[in-house]
Amino acid sequence: MRTVRYTAAGGVVVDGERVLVLHRPSRNEVRLPKGHVEAGESPQETALREVVEESGYSDLEIVDDLGHQVVKFVFQGAHVVRDERYWLMRLRSPRQLERQTTDLQFVPDWLSWDQALAALSFEPEREWVRRARERASSSPPATGTRP
Repeated sequence: MRTVRYTAAGGVVVDGERVLVLHRPSRNEVRLPKGHVEAGESPQETALREVVEESGYSDLEIVDDLGHQVVKFVFQGAHVVRDERYWLMRLRSPRQLERQTTDLQFVPDWLSWDQALAALSFEPEREWVRRARERASSSPPATGTRP
């Protein structure tokens, strides 16, 4: 079996006590926004770009680096080794940009911390939410927007 390695980056976006998740109906999944780090792009730039592309929310503030973890899985006959980087982000306003057709596969939703932990399809993403919750509780309070 061939091995595919790459780096992905994303964000755990919060608004007060709510967490942004993405429903992906075609795969019956609930995910966090993330994607491949492109050539010439830093992981932090990727994280911001992917959140905007997949959710449409564009007025974001990076609060903290949540670190990285290596995730291994089999996908389409390949052994995938993905180095993931995530950042805690705050929504500064509900402003959204129009998304590209390919990104419309994701339906953004706001859930409580506990709801997000229960809804996410994959354990590695629940770990990002746990880390974000811990960091968010020790950060200054957000103004909260309510889109």
